[in-house]
This record gives sequence, C-alpha cells and structure tokens, in this order.
Amino acid sequence: MKSTVETLSPTRVRLAIEVPFDELKPSLQKAYREIGSQVQIPGFRRGKIPPAVIDQRVGRGAVLNEAVQEAIPQQILAAVREHEVKTLGRPEVEITEFADNEPLKFTAEVDVRPEITIPDLSTIKVEVPALEIGDNEIDEQINGLRERFATLKTVDRPAAEGDYVQLDLKATVDGEEVPGGSATNISHEVGSKQLLPGLDEVLVGLSADAETTFTTQLVGGDFAGRDADVAVTVRTVKDKQLPEIDDEFAQMASEFDTLEELRADLKERLTKVKKVEQIYAARDEALKQLVAAADIPAPEGVVKEEVEGRKQAMTDQLERIGATLEDYLASEEKTEEQIDTELTEAAAEGVKIQLLLDTIADAEDIQVSDDEFGHEIVHRAQRAQMQPQQYYDQLVRSGAAAAVFGDVRRGKALANVMEQVEMKDTEGNVLTLDDLRAAGEDEHAGHDH
Repeated sequence: MKSTVETLSPTRVRLAIEVPFDELKPSLQKAYREIGSQVQIPGFRRGKIPPAVIDQRVGRGAVLNEAVQEAIPQQILAAVREHEVKTLGRPEVEITEFADNEPLKFTAEVDVRPEITIPDLSTIKVEVPALEIGDNEIDEQINGLRERFATLKTVDRPAAEGDYVQLDLKATVDGEEVPGGSATNISHEVGSKQLLPGLDEVLVGLSADAETTFTTQLVGGDFAGRDADVAVTVRTVKDKQLPEIDDEFAQMASEFDTLEELRADLKERLTKVKKVEQIYAARDEALKQLVAAADIPAPEGVVKEEVEGRKQAMTDQLERIGATLEDYLASEEKTEEQIDTELTEAAAEGVKIQLLLDTIADAEDIQVSDDEFGHEIVHRAQRAQMQPQQYYDQLVRSGAAAAVFGDVRRGKALANVMEQVEMKDTEGNVLTLDDLRAAGEDEHAGHDH
C-alpha cells in the first residue's frame, strides 16, 4: 500500500491511497466466504460454493465490491498510522480507479485535530454577577408550597377564574359524535387553558348543574381542522383555599416548627442552587475566553455530524410528545434555516471546547483510572435507569465506550482549567471547584455540559 497526505485546511486532510491487487486477496477471499454463506445454489451446500460458481451466479463485480468495502477502512487506518494523522469523525471516500486484477486507488478526506496553542491559563480572568437572594424569591418558594397544600371546597356560586370545576364534555361535528371527544366528571382549573380552546371563556359565570355549548376547532383525530360543537355540563364548582402563611403552615409543610426556620432553610437551598449556576456560568465564560484566545478552527465535517445528531435528537424528542419539527418551528416563530444556524453555532462551539480540553489533557498527561471510568458508568446508568453492567455492555456494542472515556478525561482537564483560571464575582469573592462540592455537586461538575 502506498499513500500520500495533502493538507486541505488546518482541520482537514486528503489521503490518496493505492493498494496493489495482491494486497486485496485476503479481503477477496473473505468476500467469497460471506457471499457463499448467504446465497443458495442448487447442488451446493451453503458456505461450500466454489468461487467460480459464485462469479457465474452472483457476478465477480459484486464480490470485488464487497472486498473493496471491507478493505478500505483497514487501508485508511494503516495510512493514518503511517502519517500520524489525528483524525476526527468519519472519512469521505471516493474510489478513483479500480478494475479486476488492477490496483485500487481511492481518496479519503477526513477532519483532523488542528494544532492548538494553549493560552496561559493564569491570564484568563472571569467575573460573574454576585449572588443575590431577594425576599420575593423566598415568597415564590413559599407560594409554591402553599399551592401544594391547598384544599378544594365546594361553593354555591358561579365559577370564576382560578376555581376548579367538575365537567362533562361531549364534542360533535355536524351532529356526529367525535371519537374520544367525550369525557365525564373531569376536574379542570378555570383559566388554565389546559383543555379545549374557548372552554375557559364559557365556564366563567356558570354554576353547578348549568349547561352550555361552544364551538372549537379540533387539532387532532379524524376531524382535525374542523369546527366542533361542544356541550358542557358543570357538575360542581370548587374554590381553591390556600393555607395561611404562619408557624402552623411551616409545621404542616416542612420539618420546621416556625415560619422563620422554614424561610431560612428555603434561602439556604436557593443559595446552593444559585451558587452552582454561578460557578457553571464562570466555567462557561472561562471556556469561551480560552477558545477565543486559542483561535481554534472548527472541523466542518465533525460539526456537520454533530448538527445532524442534535437535530435528530430534537426530532425524536418532539415525536415522543406527539409533535413535529414543523409544530416546534411554528411555536418558536422560526424557520428551519434559523434552527440549523443556531444548532451549527452551538455545535461548533462544543467541538472547539472538546478540542481545547483534549489538547490540555494531552499537555498535562491526564489519565483516567478504572475507578473514575467505572464511577462515570454508574452515574450515567443511574440517569438512564439501567444496571451499570447492562449500560456498559450497551456502550461497548454501540462503540460508544471510548467516547465516554474521552468525556471523563475532558472533565478532568476542565477541572484543571477551573483551578488555574481566576474566577470571581462582582463583589470580589473568589469562586472555586470547592464551592461546587460544598453546594452538594459531585465531580461531574467538570463535564456536565
């Protein structure tokens, strides 16, 4: 095998590879075995078909094609090792010349890790807003608790916004009942807009046992887009009663005896949450400055793959809630081009950060122990609600174990960065990784992006 490498850009090379036909013979033999085990030819046992018969029945061209597809990845790997190319992502292959008993000539364009000069970390200075916990934020927390301990009391008056009503609904289109368009004795908060458009407006002012009808446009089912007449019967009207905010409420809603103690606890919890957010903001700003200072180019092929992956994940997520990308675009008032641009910018930044952290990990000779890798597997398995061994086996099967290993190594590099850059808030307080640990976050703080 002969190969040359041509630099197309700081992040992309083209390998030109020539393989003598003799070197393809092991792949050719394997191709005959593969095809022979898949086809059935009368008079021959599966897997015992002579090559000449396969050539006659299946075609020599099909065998050559199978052999070439099997040989190309091995030849690329050999060329990459020979030229010490640090590849990223999948290569784009183009066969330039090939015929039976002739050399195979092809090119492979692939993204490579650019040469990155790491800026002096001690020169990076980050400032983020100081922590502020206002009384209004504590009040919001208290009100959330009040809502959880609210009680419903039946009242003998017309329904108003914020009341809860028990309802019967029956939807018809041109007198024909809509499949799945009827419901009995359902609870609904007036004004919440959780059910049909137009319902909340007609409920205000209705008392128990009152009936009315209204028209609404159906969004799903056989009658999607059609106007339906909906008959509504109110069974009961209930008033939501919130408990008084006092020591008794504190005892009912928490383990504390006084409201003062409850508020102090809520403030402490909120402070921890905001502290974590503050340090994550400082971390992100430090990375942004480092990426800008290092002037890292983004490998186009890797970014493109990342965008495709993110877009697919977004589509899958929308499908799970019964929506489409078109629905999402309409709700966000954006075009697909705008979403693609946003995804590309985010993916490019993410790839640049990974390249920077990989370079720092190499420079600092950062290693990942079996314990650290195992800990990450356990952490991810818990999030995926799987057994660690089952999760690990799945990673190995999909070829993603190396990516997780890389994430852990980058996480350690990021922790290293956070210890060396200067991170302060606007009041001059120094922020450190120890603050994260004190706030109850674990070592995943380094790489939870």
